[in-house]
Amino acid sequence: MSETLELAVVIPTFNELRNVPVLIAKLDAALAGRRWEAIFVDDDSPDGTAQAARDLALRDSRVRVIQRIGRRGLSSACIEGICATAAPAVAVIDGDLQHDETLLPQMLDALQADGALDLVIGSRFVAGGGTGDWDQDRVAKSALATRLSRYVLKADLSDPMSGFFMIRTAVARALVPGLSAIGFKILLDIMTASPRPLTFLELPYTFRLRSEGESKLDHVVAMEFLIALYDRLFGRIVPVRFVMFSGIGALGALVHLAVLWALFRAEGLNFLAATIVATGVAMTFNFFLNNALTYRERRLKGARQLLDGWVSFCLVCAVGAAANVGVAAFLFSVQHGAWAAPALAGIVVAAVWNYALSSRFVWGRY
Repeated sequence: MSETLELAVVIPTFNELRNVPVLIAKLDAALAGRRWEAIFVDDDSPDGTAQAARDLALRDSRVRVIQRIGRRGLSSACIEGICATAAPAVAVIDGDLQHDETLLPQMLDALQADGALDLVIGSRFVAGGGTGDWDQDRVAKSALATRLSRYVLKADLSDPMSGFFMIRTAVARALVPGLSAIGFKILLDIMTASPRPLTFLELPYTFRLRSEGESKLDHVVAMEFLIALYDRLFGRIVPVRFVMFSGIGALGALVHLAVLWALFRAEGLNFLAATIVATGVAMTFNFFLNNALTYRERRLKGARQLLDGWVSFCLVCAVGAAANVGVAAFLFSVQHGAWAAPALAGIVVAAVWNYALSSRFVWGRY
């Protein structure tokens, strides 16, 4: 057996307690005769996944654990794992046993045999690969995501949505500063961040069904994929987080109007009182939606954090509202009656103010 570390297998996890020992046993069998290490990057799973990996590490020095506190996201977990190894090659594999670990030796052989090759990708859509027992709905969603991803890709890749690949560590590490770390498709992030087309090889494998734990594929994950695409297409012009914050602000305006109408027109409440209630409801709506989506990886948790965050958010937005009125009123007086441009300028100033201060004083304190 070679004495030099050849490969690191990065395994991002969340609530995969039962799969930890099974995966290590499978890696041990698949990589027999190779020098490897497994790095579990766990997002503080409440089921004790990180502790299960540490228990294994006490008996097997090839197992390492990074337990992330207050940070979430598959892509960012993969990045931390990649940066934590000295191995010349690093593979990313899910902790749910759905990827075929027996393909890893062939991937490693391909990288070691061809010095010009940057990465090897496990593909479900080349000859010999497959999606296993996926239902038609999931197949259709995957096909749509693949078509959308081609708008940002710089390569003719059959399975850009694959989460199973191996890359030269030096190549990945050089790309890290330019990665968005948004969402769950790290391969797409890597392929689109590279200033040059990466050389790759696709090897077929058949996707397995999950046997333990619950799927992480939900509507929020799908939204994160769309956000990642936006970030690659337009993120350098207008930051994706600002777009999300502003979009939620627009929804909040609709909530404000709906509550105002219900209280003032339908219930006959005094207009000022109805406006105060509508403002409070809209701010609360915006706060919780931003907490769940815009700042998902910095999400405030627990009654104390949520209360502090809500109060801070309301104070920030109150100052933003004052800035909106002040800027709009000043420009209106200067332009002698023109109202649309001053109103829009006030809205933009308030949006930028609210976003900047919320990022720093609401979701940046914990």
